[in-house]
Amino acid sequence: MTSKNKNIALLIGFLFVLILGYQYAISNTIALRKEFNSLKKQELLFKNAPKQLSILKQKEKYYDSLLVKYQINGSSIQNSLLKSINTFANTNSIQLISFLEPHVIQKDNLTYNTYLFTLQGNYNDILQLIYKLEQGTKFGEITNLHFERKKNYRTGKNYLQASVLMRSFG
Repeated sequence: MTSKNKNIALLIGFLFVLILGYQYAISNTIALRKEFNSLKKQELLFKNAPKQLSILKQKEKYYDSLLVKYQINGSSIQNSLLKSINTFANTNSIQLISFLEPHVIQKDNLTYNTYLFTLQGNYNDILQLIYKLEQGTKFGEITNLHFERKKNYRTGKNYLQASVLMRSFG
């Protein structure tokens, strides 16, 4: 055997030993290292669990206080909205003429509920109610407000009606 053939056999043997070494030693070491890093991350999560639990309890109290502040109780938004409108209408000179079922739209993994209701009464009182609904209760946003002056032909008096379109998410 010549020295050239010996060098080629030595090179092939060295490559074969490298491949076997990687298969049995290095690949196992890399896999164990990944598992070790994953377990370290889980350990950090478990160490922070009591702190995260206390933070979540504080958030729960905060969100409960928001629900109380904005008059959203356990019932549906539709019932809460109707109750809020009726409460305001009883103290002011407003009448709730109609309150239709919500129109539900599914778009981009979001659910939009659109409520249509009609109010009758004084312009300033209707505006106060609209402001209260949008800013004070956070039921949703007013997307359309249409005022219309109508006439009662029996009595000959004019009155103001407002059609309100309110959109909420969820």
